[in-house]
Amino acid sequence: MADKNYRILYKGGQGELVEKKSRFIAHLFPVNSEEEAVDHINRIKKEYWDARHNCSAFVIGDNNEISRCNDDGEPAQTAGRPMLDVLLKENIHNCLVVVTRYFGGVLLGTGGLVRAYQGAVIEGLKQSTILEPVEGAIGDISTDYNGYAKIEYLLRERGFAILNTEFGADVHIFTAVPAESMGEIEVAIADKTAGKAGLVWSDPIKYAFDGNELIKF
Repeated sequence: MADKNYRILYKGGQGELVEKKSRFIAHLFPVNSEEEAVDHINRIKKEYWDARHNCSAFVIGDNNEISRCNDDGEPAQTAGRPMLDVLLKENIHNCLVVVTRYFGGVLLGTGGLVRAYQGAVIEGLKQSTILEPVEGAIGDISTDYNGYAKIEYLLRERGFAILNTEFGADVHIFTAVPAESMGEIEVAIADKTAGKAGLVWSDPIKYAFDGNELIKF
C-alpha cells in the first residue's frame, strides 16, 4: 500500500453548491479503470445534456498511476485541475468526480470558478463513503470458556472488532487485526490466558470497516 493515510472511495455520493445563481452538481463514483471512468462521464453528459459544462477528474491506482482532468469548456485550469487537486489533497484513490454546471447568468471569474468547482467536490465527498484500508489478517482465537471473557475484553479494550464467535467444545473468536499489531496481540492473548489460547492467522488481507461490516479489498 502506498502510505498509511491511503483512502478509497467505497460508495459515491452527490453534492451541490450554488454560487451567484450557477448550480454546481457533483457526482462521485468508485472506479478501477479509465474505461469505467469514461463510461460514467459519458452517462452524466447524456443525463445532463442541457448543462453548460460537465467537468471531470479522476485518480486510479494505489499510487495514482492514472489521473486525468477535463475543463469541458471552462477556462483552462479553472475546473478539472482544481477538482483533481481536491482528490489528491484528500489522498483519495480510485475515485471519479463529475461536476455539472448550470450557468446562472453571472460570470464568476477564474478565482470564483476554482472555488466553486472545488467546493462542489467537497460537498460531494461529504455525501460519499470513504474508507481507509489497512493491511492485516483475520485471527481465529481458540480458547476454553474460562478464557473467553478475558479475550473478548482484551479485544474490545484495544479496539479490535470481533467479527464472529463460535461456541462448541471450545470458543472460537474471530477478529481483524492490522499487521503492525499482530505480534502485540499474540503476546497479550498468551499473557491473559497463561498460554492456553490458540491463535491462527489468515493469509494477509487489505480491509476496512463500513460501520460494522468488514470490507475486503
